[in-house]
Amino acid sequence: MVTNSTNTAAAGNAAPAVHPRKHIALVAHDNKKKDLMEWARYNKGSLIKHDLCATGTTGSLLEKVLGVEVNKLKSGPLGGDQQVGALIAEGLVDFIIFFWDPLQPQPHDPDVKALLRLAVVWNIPVACNRATADFMISSPLMSESYERILPDFAPHVNRFDDRLLLPETLEQKENDLAPESA
Repeated sequence: MVTNSTNTAAAGNAAPAVHPRKHIALVAHDNKKKDLMEWARYNKGSLIKHDLCATGTTGSLLEKVLGVEVNKLKSGPLGGDQQVGALIAEGLVDFIIFFWDPLQPQPHDPDVKALLRLAVVWNIPVACNRATADFMISSPLMSESYERILPDFAPHVNRFDDRLLLPETLEQKENDLAPESA
């Protein structure tokens, strides 16, 4: 098993190991679908060894190009980007190939930003262009297990435990709403 060079105790918690068979999410904006299909065709031998999911039309095109089943989510603007984000948060995506169009405004830009934010939060590698995708798919880590390091989210998750704000807030509201005695 390969681990990254970061000290686990200092950096946070280890996520479940990323196994040699990866869970790869593939996404492409309309003006980048042709590029992604060319890249996928070239890397077919590598991609078909992994579990693939993709947003809407991209998934249908990938099935034709690769000749394998792809877990097809909704179209990006119809919630597909958010579905990929949910899979990341559930630990079901190991990395993302996302050929997005930096020159074309997208109606779902907030969803794209949220997806990329979740990838950073959960330490998920993301390739946003062919060069980065080439480096990722040809990495020796593609065929090995990898221990992904996660930040320690406990302070964030438990940030209100010490303060018990809810009972105090409810009690204050009840006092504010109580009729005044005459």
